[in-house]
Amino acid sequence: MTETIINLETVNPIEFFGVNNGKLDLLKKKFPLLKILGRGTQIKLSGSPEQIEFAKEKIGLVVQYLERNGHLSENYFETILGGDDAETVDAFVERNPNDVLVFGPNGKTVRARTHNQKRMVSAADTNDIVFALGPAGTGKTYTAVALAVRALKNKSVKKIILTRPAVEAGESLGFLPGDLKEKIDPYLRPLYDALDDMIPADKLGYYMSTRTIEIAPLAYMRGRTLDNAYIILDEAQNSTDLQLKMFLTRIGANAKAIITGDMTQVDLPKSQRSGLEKATRILKNINGIAHIELDEEDVVRHRLVKAIIKAYDKEKEKENAEEEAYQAQRKEYFRNRDKPQ
Repeated sequence: MTETIINLETVNPIEFFGVNNGKLDLLKKKFPLLKILGRGTQIKLSGSPEQIEFAKEKIGLVVQYLERNGHLSENYFETILGGDDAETVDAFVERNPNDVLVFGPNGKTVRARTHNQKRMVSAADTNDIVFALGPAGTGKTYTAVALAVRALKNKSVKKIILTRPAVEAGESLGFLPGDLKEKIDPYLRPLYDALDDMIPADKLGYYMSTRTIEIAPLAYMRGRTLDNAYIILDEAQNSTDLQLKMFLTRIGANAKAIITGDMTQVDLPKSQRSGLEKATRILKNINGIAHIELDEEDVVRHRLVKAIIKAYDKEKEKENAEEEAYQAQRKEYFRNRDKPQ
């Protein structure tokens, strides 16, 4: 039996071993044939030379990641330990630490994961208003909330305001029990869920109670001037032209705004047109306003979500083609009908 000691002086041992030695337990589970002891800034391995060398390689990757990023969740710790493809593990460890937007509770790392999400981050860093449009699951809202939380933590802004137009997506709020807040809160749930991933519950509760973070329907923005704030308008495709103009003119000094939306999921009554299409069109060439388009390649949910989006897009194209053919036939019919006999 061979013994070796690895020094962890270049990293925070608490980050390596985890809370209540949670990560150390994962390491022991990965290498059941080794005797592993963690003490202070050292870790002692006892067992066969082959197993020790393999464990040292994995521990080295973990240390390398911690040296670059300073923080590592248990999930990522387990990913590094379990990665058998050297190229995959190297790519994981070599991630740019600047990609990290927020370190959430329990070591969760929130980062821009796709090309267009990274474009969205870059656009938000250099512009005061960003329109981020794309289908469900592309991380528009999540990335926007992460940017806002990062700005608050960096003291770039004093508050975060998250808002949505209170449009009923095929369901009637009137039939839900409770007062107005209790009826609207479930509709704003995606915003709460994103915040839960990024801010510890007790701190989030404090921020909400002091209105440092405010979540409210779009109608509540009327008449306000929003200074020193990071403002996110989510589901903007459900805002009318007047509502979107009202929102954009609320933005005050030292404020940033991100407007997210998906033009394929408009829940407005048929008699009303979405204001998002017009806003993105007429504000296209204004300096300080950026426009980012996300697509199915940015979907970070279940793998089937991409397939579902593509299927709906294909069906929409078919319906558009059929509508164009029908309108052409109507025009031809009336043209022939009105010809002099």
